[in-house]
Formats: sequence, structure tokens, C-alpha cells
Amino acid sequence: MSTRAVLEVIALDAEDAIAAQAGGADRLELVTDMAADGLTPSVETFVAIRAAVDIPLRVMLRLADGFAAGEVRRLVEVAGRMREAGAEEFVLGFLDAHGGVDLDAVESVAGALAGCRWTFHRAIDRAADRDALRKSLDGMPGLDTYLTAGAAGGVDEGLPVLLAEAGRRGEPGYEQQILVGGGLRLEHVPQLVAAGADAFHIGGAARPGGWQEPVSAPAVAEWRAVLDGTPQGA
Repeated sequence: MSTRAVLEVIALDAEDAIAAQAGGADRLELVTDMAADGLTPSVETFVAIRAAVDIPLRVMLRLADGFAAGEVRRLVEVAGRMREAGAEEFVLGFLDAHGGVDLDAVESVAGALAGCRWTFHRAIDRAADRDALRKSLDGMPGLDTYLTAGAAGGVDEGLPVLLAEAGRRGEPGYEQQILVGGGLRLEHVPQLVAAGADAFHIGGAARPGGWQEPVSAPAVAEWRAVLDGTPQGA
């Protein structure tokens, strides 16, 4: 029996969150400032969204544009405040100047999460060596997901990588769920599902009016219908 594919939607505020849940989203990624590709929202925003919906929320831990960790102490403090406010799931990912994973920063922030589940985000798509990054993070407490388009340029460019990585699920460094996102379109879904992908992430696709407009429940519902109507492993 196939399990329902995960649909994660980016939410900037409670209005987005309510519409995404109404459309059939399974989980939300909470961010602010999409001009910087998504930074940590305020605790107040998290609290408002948590009160508005009952689906899981993953809170971005990222203080500035780019993939450098910046002030790790601040990140740890922010993570602590979010946990105190009730956050239970997170999103993070840091690279060093050479495109390798910044293991010290990731370990410090993940340590502050004390076992909470978290996603390593699209920093993997900027890594010098994706396979080395995955293997260096193998066994990291709480890491259960990689958000990836397969390439920095998005799913159109990265589709061969995504299909290959989906086929490696369960190998060392590849146990985590692949959450496909970054230029993802509905026409990509059948091939990805057939290869074993079972989690999908949308941002702009949930907002037909652009980022200046809120999430559209009907747009999310269209994605839900496609995911529910695409047999896994077909």
C-alpha cells in the first residue's frame, strides 16, 4: 500500500499557513524575507502560525543571505528561543568557503536542537561534493530530510541527480528523505515519484500572484491532487 507523498509549503505568516493547510499541505516551512531566499522568522510569527494551524512546522535557522553560518552563537540563541516558544522541527544548512559542509556550525546548531527533527536545506545544491557532504553528515542527530533541486539552477537542471539519489535511498548518507524543491513544477512530479521521491516543497508555485500575494489554497489543492493521483513507483 502506497503512503501519501509529503507536500511542504513555504509560509510567511498565519494567512499563508491557513491557506496552505486548507489546500492539503502536510507541513510548512516558516521563513521571512524571500528576497534573501528565506531567513529565520520572528518568534512572534512562529507563535501566530502555530496558533493558526495544526500541521507540522519547520522553522528556518538562517540569519543572512548566502550559505555561510555567520554568527553561530546567535543561531544557537535563536534556536533556543524558538524551542522555548514551542518549535519542534527546523531547517538549516551551512557551507564553508570551499563549498564543503561547515560541520562545526551544523553540529553546534543541531546540538542546540537536542534531537529535534531537521532538514538540511538547498545549501547541498551549492556544495562542491554532494556525496561527501551527505556522508560527512551521516548519523547527525535529528537530520531526517534533504531539501534539494539536484542542482543550484533548479529541478530542470538537477533532475538527473534527483533521480539518481532517489535510487540510493537507504545507502550510508542517503537514509534521509529527499524533499524536492527549487523550481519544481507539476510536470516534474510523475518521473520523480516513479523514481521513489515521496516529498515535495513549493513556494512560488503556491502563489500564482507572485510573492507579494498570499498562498492560494486552490493552487496548493492542485498540487495535492496531482500527488495523490500519481501512483508511487509507477
